Amino acid sequence: MPTRVCCCCSALRPRYKRLVDNIFPEDPKDGLVKADMEKLTFYAVSAPEKLDRIGSYLAERLSRDVVRHRSGYVLIAMEALDQLLMACHSQSIKPFVESFLHMVAKLLESGEPKLQVLGTNSFVKFANIEEDTPSYHRRYDFFVSRFSAMCHSCHSDPEVRTEIRIAGIRGIQGVVRKTVNDELRATIWEPQHMDKIVPSLLFNMQKIEEADSRIGPPSSPSATDKEENPAVLAENCFRELLGRATFGNMNNAVRPVFAHLDHHKLWDPNEFAVHCFKIIMYSIQAQYSHHVIQEILGHLDARKKDAPRVRAGIIQVLLEAVAIAAKGSIGPTVLEVFNTLLKHLRLSVEFEADDLQGGSVGSANLNTSSKDNDEKIVQNAIIQTIGFFGSNLPDYQRSEIMMFIMGKVPVFGTSTHTLDISQLGDLGTRRIQIMLLRSLLMVTSGYKAKTIVTALPGSFLDPLLSPSLMEDYELRQLVLEVMHNLMDRHDNRAKLRGIRIIPDVADLKIKREKICRQDTSFMKKNGQQLYRHIYLGCKEEDNVQKNYELLYTSLALITIELANEEVVIDLIRLAIALQDSAIINEDNLPMFHRCGIMALVAAYLNFVSQMIAVPAFCQHVSKVIEIRTMEAPYFLPEHIFRDKCMLPKSLEKHEKDLYFLTNKIAESLGGSGYSVERLSVPYVPQVTALFPSSKKPHKPKHKYKGKSSCQFDLPFPSPVF
Repeated sequence: MPTRVCCCCSALRPRYKRLVDNIFPEDPKDGLVKADMEKLTFYAVSAPEKLDRIGSYLAERLSRDVVRHRSGYVLIAMEALDQLLMACHSQSIKPFVESFLHMVAKLLESGEPKLQVLGTNSFVKFANIEEDTPSYHRRYDFFVSRFSAMCHSCHSDPEVRTEIRIAGIRGIQGVVRKTVNDELRATIWEPQHMDKIVPSLLFNMQKIEEADSRIGPPSSPSATDKEENPAVLAENCFRELLGRATFGNMNNAVRPVFAHLDHHKLWDPNEFAVHCFKIIMYSIQAQYSHHVIQEILGHLDARKKDAPRVRAGIIQVLLEAVAIAAKGSIGPTVLEVFNTLLKHLRLSVEFEADDLQGGSVGSANLNTSSKDNDEKIVQNAIIQTIGFFGSNLPDYQRSEIMMFIMGKVPVFGTSTHTLDISQLGDLGTRRIQIMLLRSLLMVTSGYKAKTIVTALPGSFLDPLLSPSLMEDYELRQLVLEVMHNLMDRHDNRAKLRGIRIIPDVADLKIKREKICRQDTSFMKKNGQQLYRHIYLGCKEEDNVQKNYELLYTSLALITIELANEEVVIDLIRLAIALQDSAIINEDNLPMFHRCGIMALVAAYLNFVSQMIAVPAFCQHVSKVIEIRTMEAPYFLPEHIFRDKCMLPKSLEKHEKDLYFLTNKIAESLGGSGYSVERLSVPYVPQVTALFPSSKKPHKPKHKYKGKSSCQFDLPFPSPVF
């Protein structure tokens, strides 16, 4: 019970003290004396210059009651302070606020959870008050520290622990709102404050991730959840904090996120990290997205020597950030993103090569294999990010990125590539070539250029078709797939998928346009280069079925997109030359590969004959295919690429009816008005400075050599078009 003052002494006391004393009942259970509180409020409003003294006296009483553990009187004092604070909005409230904050600090310093929550509630009410003028001298360092500590409460009672954490989060939210309203936002964004606020919020957000293990966007919380769930409240506070960030202080709010994720090892698995950065990207202003991407790239550089799964986790976070930023402003970071990712792709390949070379027998081999698989996770994550980012760029930027990536591909014998491969070795170099081409394949997917010159300029086509990228069947597959992405401007590739004899090409409903002058010029300049690549690609000993399928698709796409009469004649000469090479076999190819080439030629001549719709030509091709079906099915794609296909012992004893004859083709096309003089000249790959191939092409010298007879001229008389 408080000490009562006698009547004589009371009359001598200042009026404001008497009014303050009267609001306290003899029994604190009775609560605040409302009638006397109204008198005190009226007095404070009428004489605002007394507010400072009223606040000081209330603070004095509250400090004494806190020390004496008189919680009832503490509650009454804070209720009175709250009412005075809400009622008074004059210039003189500034000194009163200092007393108020001093009392709130006393409550927060106490060890009693109820008093800490009480002080927090009072501070939140104060934070929602808009003062007439900002107070530039007031700082909230203590409150930031104290509220952050409350967010990490480890009280033994779960309910009390949750209550304290909720109070801490609400207190941080109040500090953020108050500093912005006071135009002192610069103070709250200082690193020493952000390093306390952000980890405190993330710590509470992390708890719901652990409890629910939720994946994907969270459902909208109810009003009750927002008040009772620390994780939901922390997430809302985090969103609000980021939403108030500006250009100058964005980085200070994001960097503590990296520190928290590093310290708690949350990159592997990275569900929580992805969740955090989704919140960041959706909460900040769109024009600042590239700042966050730059920070992620910088952190990836800083952690470049960490475990593969950690780096993969960071890269996957980058992918999510890029996916969101691509819908808005990415800013000047486009090349920086690709340059950093390609650098880390090289590092990953280098680490993988080192592990393979340093591996030993026994258990060490198992460890090496595990690291190898982990590095592949990193590489796949990088390629996926490159592809997604590239596919969301406008065409003019995507063209630049294609050139940028192609410039990184190691091409032996040239100095055009800018990627350091000195430490990779042959195996590592091949691996980086595959990774870069996979990246290029992702970027070129969906790219549509009006002219082929725009899609395949000489500076891009020359290294793409380099012999250095033909030494491995997987490299050749990727090169062809990149070319298909750039050539297929009318989405016909899906209709051509799989090498087969098409009964009626008209059923495919091939889409095309009239060949433009730029495309004609492109073929005159680069056609021989394309033919050579296809010719040599067919004769590689390590070809698998997919290689033949892609080579067939290449011939078909050139026919659809780039062919006039001259081009088609060249393509038919190329097909006949491939047939000759399979029969003569100067390269000592296995029988499967020879039959595969024969099947490829059959599929393509069947396609091109129907495209130009010359009846005699179609009849010759159909007749050869019919004879093969009965006598030599291994010369057709439906049979040779089937499991357990019976192969012939040799091709020398076969009758000429099984082969496509140049003289028959020339006769059929010549009768329809085609210029067939060049069909009599066998195709020979041109050797250039760019392609000093050691495999010198041969001139066919077998007994079935004749004049070619399957070419077309555009515009076609075909009903297909």
